[in-house]
Amino acid sequence: MKKIALTGCPNVGKSVIFSRLTGVNVISSNYPGTTVDFTKGTTTIGGEKFELIDVPGTYSLEATSKAEEVARTMLQEGDIVINVVDATHLERNLYLTLETLEMKKPTVVALNLWDDTKHLGIDIDAAKLETLLGVPVVPTCAITGEGIKELASKAHSAEPSKTIELMSEKARWLKVGEIIRDVQVVHHRHHTVGERIADATVKPMTGIPIAILVILFMFLFIIKIGNAIIEYLMDPIFCNYYGPWIVGVVNSFAPSGLLHDILIGTSTVEALDFEQSLGILTTGLYVPFGMVLPFIITFYFMLSVLEDLGYLPRLAILVDTGLHKLGLHGSAIVPTILGCGCNVPGALATRILETKKQRFIAMTLMAISVPCMAQSAMIFAILGRYGLKWIFIVYSTLLVLYILLGLLLKRIVKGESPELLLEIPPYRKPDPVTLLKKTWSKAYEFLAEAVPFVILGIFIVNLLYIFGAVDVLSMVFSPILTTLLGLPEGAIVALMLGVLRKDIAIGMLLPLGMSPQQLTIACIILSTYFPCIATFFVMLHELGVKYMLEATGLMIVVSFSAGMIMRVILIGIS
Repeated sequence: MKKIALTGCPNVGKSVIFSRLTGVNVISSNYPGTTVDFTKGTTTIGGEKFELIDVPGTYSLEATSKAEEVARTMLQEGDIVINVVDATHLERNLYLTLETLEMKKPTVVALNLWDDTKHLGIDIDAAKLETLLGVPVVPTCAITGEGIKELASKAHSAEPSKTIELMSEKARWLKVGEIIRDVQVVHHRHHTVGERIADATVKPMTGIPIAILVILFMFLFIIKIGNAIIEYLMDPIFCNYYGPWIVGVVNSFAPSGLLHDILIGTSTVEALDFEQSLGILTTGLYVPFGMVLPFIITFYFMLSVLEDLGYLPRLAILVDTGLHKLGLHGSAIVPTILGCGCNVPGALATRILETKKQRFIAMTLMAISVPCMAQSAMIFAILGRYGLKWIFIVYSTLLVLYILLGLLLKRIVKGESPELLLEIPPYRKPDPVTLLKKTWSKAYEFLAEAVPFVILGIFIVNLLYIFGAVDVLSMVFSPILTTLLGLPEGAIVALMLGVLRKDIAIGMLLPLGMSPQQLTIACIILSTYFPCIATFFVMLHELGVKYMLEATGLMIVVSFSAGMIMRVILIGIS
């Protein structure tokens, strides 16, 4: 089976064209750096079956990051190349096109976003461009499907360029200039209201207040809508229907004893307790479905809106100056925000950063100070009942740690922190179907990963209590937990389970009868002390053993130092 490599700069619509050609539901996001790994599928053109590869977006084949290294390697492996070009930024995209044509592979160029050129007053002579490049050029609009059929047909019969030869970097840019002069005319036009708004969101004076409002609205939406889903949908389902039914079923064959305790814990039909019963069919299912899933759904829905709207690159520009002081640059906001959903894709997304120093700092700061959405959902759930101020204390502490550690790591970690090179796409109207697909995909991934871990965690806790291990561990760690951190001895179970999943660990704090002050301290410690097992292995793979050991040591020191300081502030010294 021949391979077709779909290549182009970031944010030119490659993933949407890929989805059109293969029928595979590929998630496309409206900011650079989304596609770090590659995706592949199959397509049939002219009765022949091809393997289609969505190559990571890159501005050049002269690799400066992991994503660009992967792009160059995969392009060399392809039999046919479809080079997707943003027709609204033709000059910027043609450099990669020339590099691709120099490889002498059968190539077809897709002039994507063709509809936007009309809105922007840009006229491109596609036929003349085809003559100059020596390969087929097809205007396309990936969102509507315009030109996709012709693109596939041209790819089937594509040939290498006979007009473009091997050139130096300087010669390529001169060639780009010549082509633009011959094929493109830009007409004068006035800024639209949308363009004025787009400008306002990247200027510091107006952009920073807008960014603060956007982030506040995002998290208020997540908290309010998430709590509403729990109150009006999930709790009635569990309390009125599922709870009485499952307790009745279990009591019919195990009215008491070990099996009864493991399955439903202390719950009865008269006194359902989904939070503290520690049964794998009560607490084990209520935690992921009833307490966490509503927040996961609302978070990924809002993130998808910001991605597809085109706001995230603008946020990256706004935070660039501040992140430079932490040894990073604006693109680090992408893995940070992804980490708010799940630290695993957040850690993988650090591949868009150019240097080892930046990746180490970004991953370490994320593992310490960026709780995933499942963990945040549990923090909202257990602290929200005591008032928003306790949630504010947790996240304010994490923000302070993020800044202080970044300032420290910038100075002690060796390496370079290059400047930000980021394309800002135009604002676009999100597609409702794509938003729903993204939200469902992420919610499904969470459930597939979380539910087995939660059930396993509840099962382990039950066994620890049954065999008396909790009492032994509590006695051993009592001086640290009670004296230095102000927590009850039973909190050792939560610390142990935090290695599996931090949201489970925070949920294990509920049966301990802790005060709001103690819960706040415990949430800070659990957020910072160690990544969950999945994130740990991803970080180990990305950083290597040496850097991961250094990051782990830093996490433990920071976590217990922060816990002791917050114990003094919130509880005092007794």
